[in-house]
Amino acid sequence: MTDFAARRHTMVDTQIRPSDVTKFPIIDSMLKVQRENFVPDASREVAYAGDLIDLGNGRCLLEPRTLAKMLDALNISNDEVVLDIAPAFGYSTAVAANMAQLVVGIEDDEANAADAQSRLMEADIDNAIIHVGPLEQGAAEHGPYDVIIIQGGVERLPDALLDQLKDHGRIACLFVEGNLGTVRIGRKSDGRVTWRHGFNANAPVLPAFSAECAFSL
Repeated sequence: MTDFAARRHTMVDTQIRPSDVTKFPIIDSMLKVQRENFVPDASREVAYAGDLIDLGNGRCLLEPRTLAKMLDALNISNDEVVLDIAPAFGYSTAVAANMAQLVVGIEDDEANAADAQSRLMEADIDNAIIHVGPLEQGAAEHGPYDVIIIQGGVERLPDALLDQLKDHGRIACLFVEGNLGTVRIGRKSDGRVTWRHGFNANAPVLPAFSAECAFSL
């Protein structure tokens, strides 16, 4: 039988801490959440590898290092509401839920959303919900949000999402230009978002956030 708990500790000790992520809530959550239960069955054995997990159709589970560094930069507190876009099976939602007051994950497929919600319930995560709707439109009815995080690459970011961010709120996006990916952290002040460089990373561009996609509401 695979010792997933040992692999989880190894992931934190060899991927997360060496990436200068030392905040206790992040470390504690990534030790607590059973990542193997938030991946396809065929990927359970590689759930704690350092690579992203390709889910097909432009979707992925981000590398543990990438997610941890995004969360580190966002510095979520336990009185904040988070919008988690494209969490797939719900791993990122579960991790963030251990730090936030409420996490709203958004998936654009009803069956996938139901699957993610079921996995969260099985993990006893009771402060997270999965909303069904177009990823690029967010979930305004549950907002505004203190924090927004996107689980995949972005070429274009619609104003509809930035409008759902509270003043003084933060957003983490992995912007992809050609073969290069850069995580940037945005902070909203007086209705305007300013960005700073975070770190280099990579992931497939989410179809809903590709340059070819025209955003409309």
